[in-house]
Amino acid sequence: MIVQDEFVDLETPSGPMRTHIVRPVAPGCYPGIVLFSEIFQVTGPIRRTAALLAGHGFIVAAPEIYHEFEAPGLALAYDEDGTKRGNELKTTKELAAYDADARAVLDFLPTHSNCNGSLGTLGICIGGHLAFRAAMNPDVLAGVCFYATDIHKRSLGRGTNDNSLDRLSEIKGEMLMIWGRQDPHVPREGRRLLYEAMSDAELNFQWHEFNAAHAFIRDEGPRYNPAAAQMCYSMALELFKRKLNGGDLLNRSTLEGSQEARH
Repeated sequence: MIVQDEFVDLETPSGPMRTHIVRPVAPGCYPGIVLFSEIFQVTGPIRRTAALLAGHGFIVAAPEIYHEFEAPGLALAYDEDGTKRGNELKTTKELAAYDADARAVLDFLPTHSNCNGSLGTLGICIGGHLAFRAAMNPDVLAGVCFYATDIHKRSLGRGTNDNSLDRLSEIKGEMLMIWGRQDPHVPREGRRLLYEAMSDAELNFQWHEFNAAHAFIRDEGPRYNPAAAQMCYSMALELFKRKLNGGDLLNRSTLEGSQEARH
């Protein structure tokens, strides 16, 4: 599918949030995916990820995760200064603001004329953590997390000690968790901690580890692994096409209706 770009400034408790929309040009209604970026915001690689997803029949919304601190449309550079700034803002922003931002995009997508109401999340690096937390919203049917940082360390947001590990049982959709074994940001011990927590909570999830470094799906820089990235995107698309076709929404509404009838 050919895709097109647009943007909308969504209102949040911490101010307007520029949100980039990439969607098929062809008329119709498509499932919605919230795409959470790395610490660098909506860069070229993130936009190309959005286009890849949209080209397979999804409407993709990528919010600027640091909208309170940076001018609309700004993307940080993949260099030392950009990395320093992104990491600084990661623990400057309030955890509640991250959650409110996610809710704003999830509320917006079903109102878009090209969205059918089925919702999923996908995130990369810090975005993987944000996609994980966004999946705690009951209307999210599927989530994909690429090497989600800081879950095991409880270090997202101001003051750190976030509660993602405590709240993971709230996730009701199916999750796809993807990691690089050579990623120093999420070592073996951290991955094991999260795997055990998700297993103990009896979540519905897939878990895949690649012999790859951090940022291995980013199509810029020396750590890019094109073959592994292609496999990862294929798995993500399989999950979204299987879960966001309305079947789960139908089953859920039918179940809720039968429960109400028994009362």
